[in-house]
Amino acid sequence: MNTTLLDHLDTLAETGQLRRLGAAFARFVASLGEAGPPLIVASALLSELEGRGHSCLQLDELAREPGTLLGWPPETWQDLAASAGPLPDDVDGWRRALAVCTQVWNCDLADCAQPLVLDGQRLYLRRYWRDETRVARAVRERAAMAREVDTAAIQHWLGRLFDTGDDRPDWQQVACAVAVRAGFSVITGGPGTGKTYTVARLLALLFALADEPGRLRIALAAPTGKAAARLKQAIDQALTALAGKVGTALPLAALMARMGAARTLHSLLGARPDTRAFRHHAGNPLDVDVLIVDEASMVHLEMMASLLDALPPQAMLILLGDKDQLASVEAGAVLGDLCRDAETGAYDADTAAFVANVTGHALPDAFLGHGGALARQTVMLRKSRRFGGPIGALALAVNAGDPVAAEACLRAGADPALAWHAGTHQAALLDLALAGRPGAEGGYRAYLSLLGQPPADATAHEDWVRQVLLAFERFRILCAVREGEWGVSGLNQAIEQHLDAQGLIRRRGEWYVGRPVMVTRNDYGLGVFNGDIGITLADPQRPDALRVYFLEGEAVRSVLSTRLRDVETAYAMTVHKSQGSEFLHTVLVLPPEPVPVLARELVYTGITRARERFTLVSPEPSVLRIAIEKRTRRASGLRDRLA
Repeated sequence: MNTTLLDHLDTLAETGQLRRLGAAFARFVASLGEAGPPLIVASALLSELEGRGHSCLQLDELAREPGTLLGWPPETWQDLAASAGPLPDDVDGWRRALAVCTQVWNCDLADCAQPLVLDGQRLYLRRYWRDETRVARAVRERAAMAREVDTAAIQHWLGRLFDTGDDRPDWQQVACAVAVRAGFSVITGGPGTGKTYTVARLLALLFALADEPGRLRIALAAPTGKAAARLKQAIDQALTALAGKVGTALPLAALMARMGAARTLHSLLGARPDTRAFRHHAGNPLDVDVLIVDEASMVHLEMMASLLDALPPQAMLILLGDKDQLASVEAGAVLGDLCRDAETGAYDADTAAFVANVTGHALPDAFLGHGGALARQTVMLRKSRRFGGPIGALALAVNAGDPVAAEACLRAGADPALAWHAGTHQAALLDLALAGRPGAEGGYRAYLSLLGQPPADATAHEDWVRQVLLAFERFRILCAVREGEWGVSGLNQAIEQHLDAQGLIRRRGEWYVGRPVMVTRNDYGLGVFNGDIGITLADPQRPDALRVYFLEGEAVRSVLSTRLRDVETAYAMTVHKSQGSEFLHTVLVLPPEPVPVLARELVYTGITRARERFTLVSPEPSVLRIAIEKRTRRASGLRDRLA
C-alpha cells in the first residue's frame, strides 16, 4: 500500500481541498488488493467528482488537464503527482493502468462485482454506472414504444383544446401531439413558456382519446413538496378554465377529481426510512397509466433510475422542466442529457408528417433531421407568454453567455423590475431584506407586520396563518453559497440580528414567533419534506408553545416546533433550494469572489425565480461576468448511451 500517497490525500482533506470521504474511499479501494498510484489517485478524484454532481471520471480530461478537474492550483496537482510517482500521461496509459486492477471491472471482461467500473474512457462508481445504463435503456425503450393513435381524433381535439393563433408551429400543440405516440416524452422550456398549460391540455387530450377515461390512472409528482403543490394548482386552474371551453363533450371536472394531489417523488415511490430502496420497483410497480413529473431538472440520476424501474411497462412518463436551470444537487444532469437535441429538434420525416397532419402546420426545415427516438419525443417550448420585459431580457442574456448584454440590462435603470446593487456592503443588504427597495417595496416587513395578535376564532386564525405564509412567499433572498458573510448561514444570522434590533422579532433562543424555517430532511412520520418552508407561530391552544405552519396548496397544516429536528432558518436560502419556487421579488446575492459552484446556470436559475421584481447584489461586480462566462458541465456517459 502506498502510504505516502494516501497520507498526502489525507493532508488534502484536512486542508479542505478534498472531501474526507474522497481520501477515505481511496484508502478503502487500496485495502481491497494491490493498488498502484494511478488507481489510488483516480479513486480519490472519482469520489470527489461524485460529490460535485458528476457521475463518472473521464480519462481524457484526467490525461489532458488533471489539475483543473477539481479547480486546484497547479502546485496542488504537482505535489500530489510527486508523492504518487510516475502517473500515466495519456488516455491509453490510464486505461491500461486501471484495467489490470482487481478492484476495477473492465466491461469487456467477466463481472466480479468490483466497486469501480471502467467503461470505455470513463471510470465509474459501480452504482452510478448501473443507474446510467438503466436510465438509458429504459428511456430508449419507452421513447421507441409506438402507441396506436387515432389521427383524426387527435386532430379534432387539438383544434378544440387550443386557440387558433399565428404561431406556426404552435410548439404547445406539437408537444401534445408527439407525447401521445409513445411511452416517454420531454417538454422543456423557460419560464412562462406554458409547460403546465401544455400538459393540462395533454391530459385533456388523453382523457378524450381513452376508451374509458374514467379508468385512466394519472399521477402528478415533483422532486419537492412545494413544486408538487404548484404543479397540482396550475393544472387544476388550467383544466377548470378548459372545462368551460370543451363543455359537456369531455367531463373534465369529474376526471380532475380522480387525479388526487401531486406528490413528491419520494412519497410516490414509497421511500422507507434509513434505506435507499423504495416500496415501488420493477417487482411492485406503480399503479399508474400516466405519470407527469415537473421540475425534472432537479431529478438526479439515481432517482430517475428508480422512477423508471417502478413504472409499469405500458405506462406513459412525461417530464417537464427547464433544461437550462441548475442540475440536481446529487450526481447526474439527466434532463440536460435528455434534451441534447431540444434546440434543433432533429425530427424525422415520419414525425414531421404526423405533426403537420394533426396540427395543420408544417415543422420548419430547420427543425428536421435524424435525431432518433428520443428526439422525436422531445419538444422545446420557445415562446414565453409571461416572462418578458427587462427580467426576461436579462435571463436570455445570461443564458446566452453574454455578460455585456446582461450588464447593460442591469445598468439600464429605467424599469423598477430590475436593480443591481454592485459593490454594496452587508448593511445595505439588510435594509433591502427589511423593506425592499424603491419600486419593489416590502421585504420581510410585509409578513412580520401581520404577526401582531392572532385572532382567537379558529376559522379566522387559519385565514390569518395563510396570509402570513403568503406574505412571506412574496420575497426571498437567494445565495450562491452556504458559508461566509455573503452565504446562507452568515446572512440568516445577520438578518435575524437586524430584525431583532428593529423590534420586529424577539429572538431569545433557537425558536421564536416569526422564525421562517426550511425542512432539510424528509420526515415521513410528520409529513414534512426536504425544501418545505414554514413559519413559526404561537399555538392558539397553548400560547406557551410554538408551532410551525406550512401551506400545502390552499390548506394549512402545522407541527410542534419541538418535533422538527432537521430545519434551518430561511430568510436566505441557496439557489439550489429555491428551484420549483417563484417569488414576487427575488434578491440574488453573489459572493465577493468566484467559487466553484458559481456559474451561468446558477445565475439564470436565480433570475428566473423572480415573478415581477429582481435585484442582484454583488459585493464585487466582476464576479457576475465571471459567472456568466462559466458553464456548468457534468461528466456523464448518459448522452452517449441514449444515442
